[in-house]
Amino acid sequence: MAVSRDTIVAILLLAFTALMWNASTEIEITPYATMASSVWPQIILVGLGIFSALLLAQAVTTKAPAEFKADRLGPAALLARYRNALIIYVLFFLFLITLPYLGMLIGATIFVFLALTLLGRLSPRMVGVHALIALGSVGVMWAIFTYALHVILPQGEILSNMY
Repeated sequence: MAVSRDTIVAILLLAFTALMWNASTEIEITPYATMASSVWPQIILVGLGIFSALLLAQAVTTKAPAEFKADRLGPAALLARYRNALIIYVLFFLFLITLPYLGMLIGATIFVFLALTLLGRLSPRMVGVHALIALGSVGVMWAIFTYALHVILPQGEILSNMY
């Protein structure tokens, strides 16, 4: 029986999760914090560990799919196969590059809108839906971080010049 790619990835993710959990126990406790600095990383690591364990269970219990033969495909076929992932990587890179200028609120809204528009159906009605989803989701996330968690998100030059 051959070991599937998902099994290997799940085991590596579980090892990474354990390593990061161990590292999170050494995060410095600051005197001004209301909770330990390790709380949020550990919450994320619990989620990552659960999903990695589920991936491992699924990989072990299901039959492995046929292997992907990248050497038989040309560059155009590989680009077509990984088109969506490449679009997200490029958009995220552009988001990071423009973050000091646009800030979190504007940059994240543009990122979500472009991701939905480039990966979803392109029609005038859907562009409006994508804009509403981008504004709503980023607005809610911004409000949670700003008001509930008291995290100062990058404003960028555009919004900081308005005040």
